[in-house]
Amino acid sequence: MPSAEFVEDVLDVVARIPAGRVMTYGDVAHAIGSNAPRAVGRVLAHYGHAVPWWRVVPVSGDPPQGHARLALPHYRNEGTPLREPVTDPDRYRLALSTARLRFDHDIYRRETP
Repeated sequence: MPSAEFVEDVLDVVARIPAGRVMTYGDVAHAIGSNAPRAVGRVLAHYGHAVPWWRVVPVSGDPPQGHARLALPHYRNEGTPLREPVTDPDRYRLALSTARLRFDHDIYRRETP
């Protein structure tokens, strides 16, 4: 399991993703200075219930694996851009080019000691 500091950093970034926007697992890893997107996924699988986990998606634009149906109401409520029409709540994609948080957002600016 990742270190406690890694877990805390991942959860902090995910909690700060604005409603209606998403980051990929790799984006979150990059934002905390890591090259471990799979570890980001592991953190969310074990500890992500208290943060907006649906805002972290694979680079394919698919919703989090196994959670498409649970994530869809969040996306619709937050106005997250989806590829339309969504005819199957278990199989859809986000409009990642529009929904993805830009790299110039302050979430990517890490403070240095």
